[in-house]
Amino acid sequence: MLLSSAVRKSLASPLSRQFMGQQSSLLGRTAISRATSVSLLDFNHKFQQQQQYAATKYFSSAAAAIQEEPASKPSPPAAAATKEEIPFVPSPERKYKYFQNVELTPAGVAIIRFDNPDKKVNTLSFALMREAQSMWEADIHSNSDIKSIVFTSAKESGFIAGADIFDISSVQDKSTLIPVIEEALNFFLHMQSKKVPMVAAIHGPALGGGLEWALWCDYRICTDSKATKLGLPEVKLGLLPGFGGTQNLPALVGIQGAMDMMLTGKNILPAKAKKMGLVDLVVAPQSLEKVAIETAEGLANGTVKKSKPKKKSLINRLIEDTPPGQSLMWSKVKETVDKNTDGNYPAPYEIIDCVKYGLAHPGMEKFKHEREGFAKLAATNESAALIGLFDGTTQMKKLSSDAEPIKVKKVAVMGAGLMGAGIAQVTAEKGYDVLLKDRDDTAVGRGVSYMTENWEKKCKRKRMTNYEFNTNSSRVTPLSDNTESWKRHFAGADLVIEAVFEDLALKRKIIQQVEEVTPDHCVFATNTSAIPIADIAAPGEEVKRSENIVGMHYFSPVPQMPLLEIIPHAGTSDEALATAFAVGNKQGKTCVVVKDVPGFYVNRCLGPILSEVTALVKEGVPLDRLDKAMKNFGMPVGPITLIDNVGVDVASKVSNYLASADLGVRMGGGDLSLLTNMVEKGWLGKKSNQGFFTYSGKKGKPTVGPEVTTYLREFTGGNTSDLSETDIQNRIVARLVNEAAMCLQDEIIENPVCGDIGLVFGIGFAPFRGGVFRYLDSVGTSSFVDMMNGYAETKGEQFEPVQLLKDYAASGKKFHGN
Repeated sequence: MLLSSAVRKSLASPLSRQFMGQQSSLLGRTAISRATSVSLLDFNHKFQQQQQYAATKYFSSAAAAIQEEPASKPSPPAAAATKEEIPFVPSPERKYKYFQNVELTPAGVAIIRFDNPDKKVNTLSFALMREAQSMWEADIHSNSDIKSIVFTSAKESGFIAGADIFDISSVQDKSTLIPVIEEALNFFLHMQSKKVPMVAAIHGPALGGGLEWALWCDYRICTDSKATKLGLPEVKLGLLPGFGGTQNLPALVGIQGAMDMMLTGKNILPAKAKKMGLVDLVVAPQSLEKVAIETAEGLANGTVKKSKPKKKSLINRLIEDTPPGQSLMWSKVKETVDKNTDGNYPAPYEIIDCVKYGLAHPGMEKFKHEREGFAKLAATNESAALIGLFDGTTQMKKLSSDAEPIKVKKVAVMGAGLMGAGIAQVTAEKGYDVLLKDRDDTAVGRGVSYMTENWEKKCKRKRMTNYEFNTNSSRVTPLSDNTESWKRHFAGADLVIEAVFEDLALKRKIIQQVEEVTPDHCVFATNTSAIPIADIAAPGEEVKRSENIVGMHYFSPVPQMPLLEIIPHAGTSDEALATAFAVGNKQGKTCVVVKDVPGFYVNRCLGPILSEVTALVKEGVPLDRLDKAMKNFGMPVGPITLIDNVGVDVASKVSNYLASADLGVRMGGGDLSLLTNMVEKGWLGKKSNQGFFTYSGKKGKPTVGPEVTTYLREFTGGNTSDLSETDIQNRIVARLVNEAAMCLQDEIIENPVCGDIGLVFGIGFAPFRGGVFRYLDSVGTSSFVDMMNGYAETKGEQFEPVQLLKDYAASGKKFHGN
């Protein structure tokens, strides 16, 4: 529950993303081994299912708020330069930059509309807060004609999406944020001192500082639009609500409801917001301003009563308002946070402290304590790391190319299995017409059933209306080889996404079929996790429009996983690449363009980890110590549990696959027979109830059985090791980091941001560390290289730092600027 997505124990991660360099040996550029390619696909799927990652949802609230908003900071080097901001010049028609001119109704209702001209959404920046104070003094505070006030937005995109996070991250000395926040808080108190009713009229996101602004008002009205959501997602950036939120929210909705909102950062939809007392009215979007003005008039003349905190039930009064109840409540809250964060995230603890302090100190001191807590969190490495990841996901919304995508209206998906149906689902949900085709009606029916079941679950959880369910369903046209009209349908397709079995000949045959019936501009995307795109797109009898072919590597389950690798081969046109990127973005994916090499980025980085785990087992490190060490480092599960969960057979095939690839000595040092022999014994992991651990039931704790103990004794030659937790962590992380650096060195990934996002979203690399390259910046590349050199001397050349790491160590350069 609390921080569930940020620290959920079983990650589902998308394996992969941006790396793909030239593509060398790895089974050659010829036909890829069917067994190997299938095993890698299986590994991808199972690994993703087992990891259900943190960051997938971790940034969802904050990211959703600016989903359509360009990055506030410069995009990666290859991206086009942003336009210079035009200086604002006041005029009678527009006196303020961040607000439209105040409108005063005949009844004395002042309407204040937020309207940032530089962005698609409103954010609370330092500049806006300064201007708000000037506007208030000039137009509001001394105007006796004003009897009440309505705050609303002039933008259809929403109320206020939160504070401008880059204002905060740009401040070097975070202690200087304390007086800035104090000034803002004094302004809110000054607004209340006018002693006229204030109404917040909310449409779209009211997140973070936006909701905090609304909490200072006397009445809150929101629309019933699906775009409307309220929340305090600061915890997802390692921060806390700093404009009075930790004090005002519990007073309004109760301690338990407030803690759930602040510790998870979850969005609250209109119906629930009304039920919990967060808003007073829910209206249709077209009625919002009219109802808000009428309500403001009524509050001023007494015909409408001011909002009051929702009345608590008897049980909630016993829990929240009595010393024994509070003691039990706080104990349970801390227990849950401890379990879900392993103590690695300081923000939830600071939020708890602020709320408890406010309950004990009802005066102004509680706000002082809150802003001091905010500044303390803003100075932590954890907050910097999380903000860096958030910034990275924002940057990656822009393709480093000026090519224009073709206009896509209709998308055909070939293959109605789990992947194909998932792709069809997210495509239909975003407004595309979808053709879903498979070999026969039964196969297509399974795909349609998969989508239908997912949409029914959304409706049941009130995440989708029945109208949306029917609309999405109507966009999907099921087709099979038996459908006489399928070729006519495909004649209108602008993009075809192939998601069939991992077989090179089959994929090329499908391209031939598609090219015969689709228009010349149609882009063909192949969803492969192993086969080189260049092999699939090689011109020949089956392939005539090679320039239109690109890789789009989705991760399972597609509706939940946020990453999408986009892989052009050497001959892919810029337009085809731009089209895949645009569609992926619209599908809600974080798109990463990677080079066409075997192994992919995340899989490639995972291979050396598997090798090192076998080496550590060979030395006699106990299995539970291996798992505990990496969980304490911040990984969602330990490596032994991970192997059991994805399948020992799958891990064995993948590790051997990568060992035969182009990684060379970087896959050395281990003994992969550890896994091969287990497969021969039938110890396939959790699915067979026997892997490294024995699984006796859902509730039974996995144990190391006598047979495994005997096998490990034979495998290790009786060796035992009391290797320290730090050494275990360093050796495994060193193998991971070294391979990530090699991918950057070989331009398999475009930049460090891509590398960080890939491994955090991909294998659950501890989000609070910000990714592998931010981790290097934090610990120091020089000291990390020294550590690796030490292991290289004692353990072998697999620990030899790649040249890029040596260069950064020698120069003192950081991967992320200052």
